[in-house]
Amino acid sequence: MKILVVGDSFVPVAVFRKGLAGIERAHDVEYMQLDESSLLQPTSDSDRAIREYLGTPGQVAKRIADRDVLVVHGAPVTDEVLAAAPRLRLVCCARGGPVNVDVKAASARGIPVVNTPGKNADAVADQALAFMVMLARGFPRAQRFLLDGGRLGESAYEGAQFLGHELGGHVLGLVGYGNVGRRVARRALAFGMDVIVYDPYVKSIDMAGVRQVPSLAVLLEESDFVSLHVRASADTENLMGRAEFAAMKRGAWFLNTARETLVDEAALDAALASGHVAGAALDVVRPRAGEGPHPLLRHPNVVITPHIGGATHETLLRGVTMVAAEIERFDRGESLGSVVNRSALPA
Repeated sequence: MKILVVGDSFVPVAVFRKGLAGIERAHDVEYMQLDESSLLQPTSDSDRAIREYLGTPGQVAKRIADRDVLVVHGAPVTDEVLAAAPRLRLVCCARGGPVNVDVKAASARGIPVVNTPGKNADAVADQALAFMVMLARGFPRAQRFLLDGGRLGESAYEGAQFLGHELGGHVLGLVGYGNVGRRVARRALAFGMDVIVYDPYVKSIDMAGVRQVPSLAVLLEESDFVSLHVRASADTENLMGRAEFAAMKRGAWFLNTARETLVDEAALDAALASGHVAGAALDVVRPRAGEGPHPLLRHPNVVITPHIGGATHETLLRGVTMVAAEIERFDRGESLGSVVNRSALPA
């Protein structure tokens, strides 16, 4: 098969080459690196159907004419690209949500689109545990002490002003029990935590030491840490608002490594200001106008990172190797593992 692989600044060609080394031995693989200085000005419905992309469809369209398979991470795959590829039979997107691919347009042409769900689950789970340790031990406040000129080593008892908590013996409440939630649970159990879960889409839990609760209200009432691991949708918009933060235990901690739309940030700000919520750690926040630090960082017990939960070398390579496995299955005529538009598959 002839395969076009499009690298970008997040998953560059070098990573694709490493993960697709086995594919190269059996197929004609061509690589291109996107010029991300070129910006897409949406002019069609297909352009407007995609988001979170890098570069322009025209760059890909120029190179795809004789290709059977297209592999991307952030490159835009619109009707312009598909129309330029009469031989195209498979689109592979090395990310969990192929939002840069016009899946509807691909389906109309009978082209299956595969993605790589769970590729970053271990990385995000690691971050969630790191966040919990940081909050429980008061690391943000200790770091600010040093940044503000606090001195080290002046007393054998200087740690007294930064007494924190261990994770063991505390209750972790997981809202969502998918790829990431299950991994967070496994790690938390190793720390000696008690783990409870609310997920209306999970019928039963088979991990020893993890208990399912019937409602979000019960989880909020019982948890020392509340960690979000659910998808963004109209139903989960502001899942955590004023009422939900008020329902948390006084002195509990809050984490969000999922999606920014799940949280009413004004409500979180108020809960932190009142002391009802002891601290918060967020890997995602809503876009805002203006410069300067995020308003939530005015609280000494808040950690915010710039959406780096899945930003590890292992995550990038895992996504590419997952794509490689899909291409091999496709070449052998086997069922594909993760197809987002199964209607495009032959009957």
